[in-house]
Amino acid sequence: MADRIVKTIELKAPVSRVWRALTDPDEFGQWFRVKLDGPFRPGALSTGTMTFPGYEHYPWRAVVERMDHEQFLSFRWHDFDEESGVDISKQPVTLVEFRLEPTNEGTRLTITESGFEAIPDPRRIEVLRENTEGWNIQADNIATHVSST
Repeated sequence: MADRIVKTIELKAPVSRVWRALTDPDEFGQWFRVKLDGPFRPGALSTGTMTFPGYEHYPWRAVVERMDHEQFLSFRWHDFDEESGVDISKQPVTLVEFRLEPTNEGTRLTITESGFEAIPDPRRIEVLRENTEGWNIQADNIATHVSST
């Protein structure tokens, strides 16, 4: 079984524009559909509330691992299994990575999410499926966002 999701998209925007969309809390919130409590900082906990339709009651909780200016952003976020009754801070995490590469047309953005082996079966399969669909949606969202602003 796959233990990672990899999504690569070509964006018609310069690396600096894509980087801003990934790291500015207001811009990230616009395309990702989350209200963040503050900016991303390496080593720090990022909190907030999802605003994505149907997920508004989901908390955002992620620990930013790395921010390499205009090249790489990564964070670990919690699987939110509200049916388990377990506090989100105690739930398994996966690693999300955004890699930016300049191209002749703009930016190649590669989104990778890994670490699904930490999520117990049978939930793991459900999370992989849902997050694969989610990254397809989010890739479209950021492409629209950086081309329209």
